Amino acid sequence: MLAVFEKTVANSPEALQSPHSSESAYALKDGFLANHFGSVNPNSVTLNFGSSGFVSYSLDNNNPRVPRLFAVVDDIFCLFQGHIENLPFLRQQYGLSKITNEALIVIEAYRTLRDRGPYPVDKVVRDFQGKFAFILFDGVNKTVFAASDVDGSVPFFWGTDAEGHLVLSDNTDIVKKGCAKSYGPFPKGCFFTSSGGLRSFEHPKNELKPVPRVDSSGEVCGATFKVDAEAKRETTKMPRVDSSQNWAGHI
Repeated sequence: MLAVFEKTVANSPEALQSPHSSESAYALKDGFLANHFGSVNPNSVTLNFGSSGFVSYSLDNNNPRVPRLFAVVDDIFCLFQGHIENLPFLRQQYGLSKITNEALIVIEAYRTLRDRGPYPVDKVVRDFQGKFAFILFDGVNKTVFAASDVDGSVPFFWGTDAEGHLVLSDNTDIVKKGCAKSYGPFPKGCFFTSSGGLRSFEHPKNELKPVPRVDSSGEVCGATFKVDAEAKRETTKMPRVDSSQNWAGHI
C-alpha cells in the first residue's frame, strides 16, 4: 500500500528530513511515485485526491497472515494491513454487522471520533488488538489518520519527499524511491493525524522524541521516534465535528 499527501494536508515531522534531502524525488509531481508503484504492481489501483494527494494499493502477493484490505465509506478511504483479533467485540461495540472487516472498523471508529466525540483518540486506537497498520484519508475534511500496532508487527514506513509531502507505505523500497534518505520506520504503538501530528497510544501521557538514524555509510537517514519518559503531555479529546472547532485541531 502507498499514500502520498500534500504537506498542507499532512505535515511530516521535520526530524524525518535528512541533511541529504536534495536527493529526494518529487513524489506528487507528474504522478511520479504513483506511476512507479504501478510499474512494480501492474494490477494496482490508484485513487487520486487532486491536490491533496493519492492512495495506491494492490492485492498481488497478499500475505494471508497480514492481508491488505481497502474500504471507502462516505468519502473516507482506508488502507489496512493485518488482523484485528478482537473484531467480534468491536463489531458489537460499534453496532456493525458480522461481515464487517478491519478496514470498515477503522472507518467507523474514525467517524465516531469525528462525529460523536469527545473521546480520547489513544483509547480508541488502543482498543484495536492485533497486528496492523492503516492509513485513512477523510476526503471531506482533508485529514489523515494512520497508526501501527504496539509491536510494529506489520512493515510500515514513512518519509518526506523533496517538497515536504508525506509518504506512507508498507514497502521500504517504495518509500526510498520517493524520499531517498528522508524516511524511517513508522513508530510502533503510535498514531499520526493531520493537525495533531505523531502521538503514542501506548503511552499517551508522554511526548515522543526523534532519534537520528544512521545508515551503513554513516550518514543520517531520517529518524526513529522514542517515548520520552520525562516529558509529559495533556490527554486531549476530539470535540464533535459540528462544534465551533474542527476535531483535528484537538488531537
